[in-house]
Amino acid sequence: MSEQQPNPYTSDPSGQGGQPGTPATPGQGDYKWGPGEASYGYPQPYPAPPAPPAYQPTIGGAGIPAPAYNAPAPVGGAGLSLGDITIAGDQIITPSGNMPLRGAMWNATDFSRTEEKIPPHAIVLAIVFFLFCLLGLLFLLMKEKTTTGYIQVTVTSGGRHHSTMIPAVDAYTYQWVMSQLNYARSLSI
Repeated sequence: MSEQQPNPYTSDPSGQGGQPGTPATPGQGDYKWGPGEASYGYPQPYPAPPAPPAYQPTIGGAGIPAPAYNAPAPVGGAGLSLGDITIAGDQIITPSGNMPLRGAMWNATDFSRTEEKIPPHAIVLAIVFFLFCLLGLLFLLMKEKTTTGYIQVTVTSGGRHHSTMIPAVDAYTYQWVMSQLNYARSLSI
């Protein structure tokens, strides 16, 4: 009547997928949940930290000796700092640990606002000069701009993530942060 179709999801070349009552063979229907290896969107394993230099005991009267190794010269762009995120050489230095500069993803979000209001001294001057002459109303055209809030900068690289908040001091702080961020993005390529 009906012919049974082979199961396309088995690794069995005959397509039967095993019969009931028979022991399962390796590679046949043994599904494991989750990704087999780290891939995009999943944390990458952390690289092993470099070994510390060998301990050199001090010699009486000679002081503390200098390390016996030469530090590698920084490679990459010049130093840059955004809040507590610093770029030095080919590393991104944050309080949560160092990250590789190459392939870093940078983002900025503006959480600041600029308000414009009439200052209290302009209202007082408008009332005083209104009594003497009608030009006192021109003092109500005085405006004062104040900016409050923060700009959030985030960086993700090497399976790590760090964010920092930079206080907005004026209406152009976000443009300044974005120019610094674009420079950091150009170094990350």
